[in-house]
Amino acid sequence: MAAEIVNPRSDGNSGADAGSAPDDAFDPAFALHRGGKMAIQATVPVRNKDDLSLAYTPGVAKVCSAIAEQPKLVHDYTWKSQVVAVVTDGTAVLGLGDIGPEASLPVMEGKAILFKQFGGVDAVPIALGTTDTDEIIETVVRMAPSFGGVNLEDISAPRCFEIERRLQERLDIPVFHDDQHGTAVVTLAALRNAAKLTDRSLGQLRAVISGAGAAGVAIAKILIEAGIGDVAVCDRKGVVSTDRGDLTDVKREVAGFTNKGRLTGSLEDALDGADVFIGVSGGTVPEEAVAKMAKDSLIFAMANPTPEIHPDIAHKYAAVVATGRSDFPNQINNVLAFPGIFAGAMQVRASQITEGMKLAAAEALAAVVADELSADRVIPSPFDERVAPAVTAAVAAAARAEGVARR
Repeated sequence: MAAEIVNPRSDGNSGADAGSAPDDAFDPAFALHRGGKMAIQATVPVRNKDDLSLAYTPGVAKVCSAIAEQPKLVHDYTWKSQVVAVVTDGTAVLGLGDIGPEASLPVMEGKAILFKQFGGVDAVPIALGTTDTDEIIETVVRMAPSFGGVNLEDISAPRCFEIERRLQERLDIPVFHDDQHGTAVVTLAALRNAAKLTDRSLGQLRAVISGAGAAGVAIAKILIEAGIGDVAVCDRKGVVSTDRGDLTDVKREVAGFTNKGRLTGSLEDALDGADVFIGVSGGTVPEEAVAKMAKDSLIFAMANPTPEIHPDIAHKYAAVVATGRSDFPNQINNVLAFPGIFAGAMQVRASQITEGMKLAAAEALAAVVADELSADRVIPSPFDERVAPAVTAAVAAAARAEGVARR
């Protein structure tokens, strides 16, 4: 009731802004978003003065004093261990690019409700009014006492790499850039199953990644960790290789651990004989290049809304096709990963999310449908109720095995 007083919903427009605001009556997206998609809710009743005295003063003073004496009690007597900060600067939002912090809020709210819906994790959207790397880091560090984890979202590369690394160095709670690692975990899970379906192991595959941004770099790293035969990463200028003199620090690092075959040239050159295409870049791959891939190729064209290789073309040559879209089979959707990863990490109060925890998440996700594989089912649906429990349990176990769990 109080929320409706502050921000009343309506089916149409009213007030001074009525002439320029979207008309909710004609667009269900605007109607759904009016007033925002989430709210804060109490978990305890405040029905009378006794409830009030326990939930607030004077009862709250006992709890505060106990936490002051034993800081670790904050995990038991506040929401800290159950809530994630979803932090963005609005510079790389969905397929929209640099739209700023205010315009990014609908996406951050959406991310927060996905945390709750699919992982049982509370999350708070935080859009920062700065794009300065140092300012973002300092701001998040100062907010960290209120949260059990930090999900970095829609922050443009290459700043996102440094921001994540430096935050994890300074904080003792998990810091996770979902555009990187969520995409990588789901991609690996789907690729494991696609390889199994075609009677191959990861070690027998040569992959080509189109895109050397946040997702492309993270996918390359996790594929190498998982034991893929070889992987080459391509940017707009072609294969990222050690003989190029125009590489950023991040791409130079990538060149150092990928491309064992020492490929050079264009994306199309790299695809000749390749077993796997992974697209996280946009653009269009010519059909003639797709036709030169190896027999029973695996095509993961994940750009939204337009895949790098349209499924109609991909199916002419590939044994398995995946996209980032919900209207085609095998959607590579981050919601399959991040809710369970955070739920598992926070369940054991992990200090960080390690590579081993990400690999465990991918293995658990792949295993959900391992006995149900088909060309149109190498990855579960986000609405498969087995997903979050499987990923949560695997991540929690991996955190304990890696020594980063604190309970």
